[in-house]
Amino acid sequence: MILKGLEISAMGVNCYIVGCEETKEVAVIDPGGNPRGIVKLLEQDELKAVYIINTHGHIDHIGGNRGVKEATNAKILIHEDDAKMLVNPVSNFSLLMGSKVTSPAADQLLRHGDIIKIGNTVELEVIHTPGHSPGGICLKTGNIIFVGDTLFYGSIGRTDFPGGSYKQLIKSIKERLLCFDDDVVCYPGHGPATTIGFERENNPFL
Repeated sequence: MILKGLEISAMGVNCYIVGCEETKEVAVIDPGGNPRGIVKLLEQDELKAVYIINTHGHIDHIGGNRGVKEATNAKILIHEDDAKMLVNPVSNFSLLMGSKVTSPAADQLLRHGDIIKIGNTVELEVIHTPGHSPGGICLKTGNIIFVGDTLFYGSIGRTDFPGGSYKQLIKSIKERLLCFDDDVVCYPGHGPATTIGFERENNPFL
C-alpha cells in the first residue's frame, strides 16, 4: 500500500496520500492547502489521483480541493451532511478568516459503511463520526484509520463551531473508534499519529 503524509497547509493540516502499489492509483485525503506541492509529489512519484476525500468540510481541510482537482480530474468525495460546506464560504468558515474559498461540488456523497476502492488492493471503509462537524468521517483500511479532526493525540476535535457537538463527538469516538483493537494506528488531521490503545488509556476526554 502507498501511504504518504504531508503537513503542507498554512494551517497545519495533515494531508495524506493513500493508494495501490500495483496501479499507482491514490486518494488524496484532506488537501487543505498548497495544491501545487501535492500535485508535484504525485507527479514525481508517478501517482494517479482518482479521489480527493475530505474528512469534513472546514476550510483548512478543503482549501486545496480545487487546485488538485483541476490538475488531476480526481473525484471529490465528502459525507452528505458536510457537502454544502464545499460551496459555501460561510459554512466552511473561510469567510470568517477573511476570504471566500470554495471547492468544486462533490462528485460523490458518502455515508456510513460505504467502501471506497482504490486500484486493485486498497479499500477505505467510511466511518461516520459526527461531532466536530455534522458530516465528519474517518477512513479505515487494514490496521490504519485516518481520523480527520475526530481524534487527536491526547485530545479530540473542537466542538465549539456551528454544527459541532461535544456529546455527539464523544459518542462517536467511544462507539465507532474505541471498538477497534489497541494496535490500530490513527492518523489525525493535525499533529502526530497515535493508536487506539494509547487514547483509550491516556486521553483525558475519554
